[in-house]
Amino acid sequence: MNIPSRVQLIDVGPRDGLQNEKQPVPAAIKIELVHRLQAAGLKEIEVTSYVSPKWVPQMADNHEVMAGLSRHSGVRYSVLTPNLKGFEAAVLDKPDEIVVFGAASEAFSQKNINCSIAESIERFAPVVEAARAAGIAVRGAMSCTVGCPYEGEIAPERVAYLAGLMKGIGVQRVDVADTIGVGTPRKVQAALEATLQHYGIDQVSGHFHDTYGQALSNTLAALELGIWNFQSSVSGLGGCPYAKGATGNVATEDVVYLLHGMGIETGIDLDALVDAGAYISEQLGRPSGSRVARALLAKRAG
Repeated sequence: MNIPSRVQLIDVGPRDGLQNEKQPVPAAIKIELVHRLQAAGLKEIEVTSYVSPKWVPQMADNHEVMAGLSRHSGVRYSVLTPNLKGFEAAVLDKPDEIVVFGAASEAFSQKNINCSIAESIERFAPVVEAARAAGIAVRGAMSCTVGCPYEGEIAPERVAYLAGLMKGIGVQRVDVADTIGVGTPRKVQAALEATLQHYGIDQVSGHFHDTYGQALSNTLAALELGIWNFQSSVSGLGGCPYAKGATGNVATEDVVYLLHGMGIETGIDLDALVDAGAYISEQLGRPSGSRVARALLAKRAG
């Protein structure tokens, strides 16, 4: 086993976590959340997205949020850009990295964005080209790499196909996402190994949802392959839109607790991270979605 001694986490809470919240979250609260995450030691934060406010009203304040950040040197601030128009809006706010996306499932691609996987990647080619020309890094989010709400199980060959397309348009690194959280360790390893046919170990990250309670097992399975980049969401923000009532992103606090317990460095202060999660949970009027945070907060209260 090739378990890394250090892991880098990308917190996607401010973007992926908050985007589906029904109640409007003011820009000031989003900015404060990012500030608390970076103060806790997060070196990569997915801040917002540049999609039509008609589709994602929660992200309509993207310019305000980016303008309000007190940026720390050594922290990478990324944003999601679904098309060239989104990229042109994003570039004004000087992100360090843009994120483009594609699905490993044809049915998901058709239902989500009304085109095939190949067409979706072709649409992103000019976005990637423009970002690279502007000196902005590009990450590709690969969704449904293990299972799809429409197609069921996804073969590793489909994941390799998507990774190859992403590589072909100049995407520098990719996330292997178990979007509906159905993955188990061996299936997740197969999806990662398929991606590693096109990308080096330093360019691949794991993004696991906890719908079936498998996210930490899948994180461990990825660590066994030497994967050292992961995405997670503070307080477990973000549901799974395809599974009613299901949890979505694995909580950053839970991943950090696992890693620290294994003697793996993260550079993250768990107590400060728990505080950041408690802050946003309070703003949303509900308890933290992190089991570790709930346990530590109960211990503090006791």
